[in-house]
Amino acid sequence: MSGHSKFANIKHKKEKNDAAKGKIFTVIGREIAVAVKEGGPDPSNNFKLATVIAKAKANNMPNDTIERGIKKASGEGGAVDYKNITYEGYGPGGTAIIVEALTDNSNRTAANVKSAFSKGKGSIGTPGCVSFMFDEKGQIIIDKEECSMSADDLMMEVLDAGADDFKEEDDSFEILTAPEAFQGVSEALTKAGITPVSAEITRIPQNYVQVTDPENVKGIQRILDLLDEDDDVQNVYHNWDEPEDN
Repeated sequence: MSGHSKFANIKHKKEKNDAAKGKIFTVIGREIAVAVKEGGPDPSNNFKLATVIAKAKANNMPNDTIERGIKKASGEGGAVDYKNITYEGYGPGGTAIIVEALTDNSNRTAANVKSAFSKGKGSIGTPGCVSFMFDEKGQIIIDKEECSMSADDLMMEVLDAGADDFKEEDDSFEILTAPEAFQGVSEALTKAGITPVSAEITRIPQNYVQVTDPENVKGIQRILDLLDEDDDVQNVYHNWDEPEDN
């Protein structure tokens, strides 16, 4: 993030998430349900499901819990019908925020998201009001300590597989792809025996906004914390130039 270590941010988020396994397991369980509904229960023929299973294992979800989720989602009439909803809005200090939710009750989710923005002195906008400020990219983060390849060899490997960009940080490598090239690059890394810390289709801000007013910073943090606590919220993207110690 704007010169900050993306790897450090991921580790920070994982530490926060480790304190709330119920939230993480709920989020992943819904992702499994949607992935199975869209592409079937076989991860070898459903890349989206395979990606969610990898995420589940990275978060220490038990194998039997994963298998139960797949069976439940593939059973006739047994799975809850979730709906994808995206909200866009503004946080204090001119920041832009995108919220992706997966819910079985859109009225509940809308009320909770609007409440989070309101309590942090932000506001919900119209669809498309801030999404143009973000680029949709495949993003893969690799821990240097877990990677036996040299930076040059890894860079050639992923660029040959279709990656757009390769960045080396102090403690990690960051790989960016077009969304349609994400699966091919991920599979190339798997064949090379490399397990990423994070691999996802994400939204990356074109520019970051620095916020110096303490009240505005407090408001942004309030919005993000409330959204993080909501089980319906899957992903939150923002262009706040967040300090590393937050």
